[in-house]
Amino acid sequence: MKRAAKSTARPRRPAAHRSSGAPRPVGCAIITASDTRRGSEDTAGALIERLVTQAGHCVTTRAWVKDEPAALRRAARAALGRAGVDVLIVTGGTGLGPRDRTPEALAPLAERHVPGFGERFRALSAEQVGAAAWLSRAGAFVARGRLVVMLPGSRAAVELALERLLLPELVHAVRMLGRFDSTEE
Repeated sequence: MKRAAKSTARPRRPAAHRSSGAPRPVGCAIITASDTRRGSEDTAGALIERLVTQAGHCVTTRAWVKDEPAALRRAARAALGRAGVDVLIVTGGTGLGPRDRTPEALAPLAERHVPGFGERFRALSAEQVGAAAWLSRAGAFVARGRLVVMLPGSRAAVELALERLLLPELVHAVRMLGRFDSTEE
């Protein structure tokens, strides 16, 4: 009888431990794309801000933009132009409605797509909302050396995406993009 070969692969660290060891808080910009949700009405944006800061990172800027592609693109470019921004999180405009145009608005900024984010988000979302998960166009890409994440505008979707996907790998993603200065490491 043959013995099974012993695995030499290193065990993966639990997700909760991957974000430790950051040389500084990750700087996150938040943009809410909505014709109606601004200020105190923007509960999804507020939730993003709360979860990011509770995880020990910082929100460098927060903006509200109507569901207009040119305005959204301008706001995203402005956020990505700020030195302290490592990650841009956009909430809203990722559905199939006629005004949901966030992916199209931001597509010209994308240098490299990160398809695994949207794929994994929809898989996890299916556990909560069933077949309707495929209607989401949530996604991620790299622009100007920074991670850009596009999320639905619902609080449940934001909570799922941040707690199960983005925050557990945020430091690792930022590190992979070279956002931590060599003097910070």
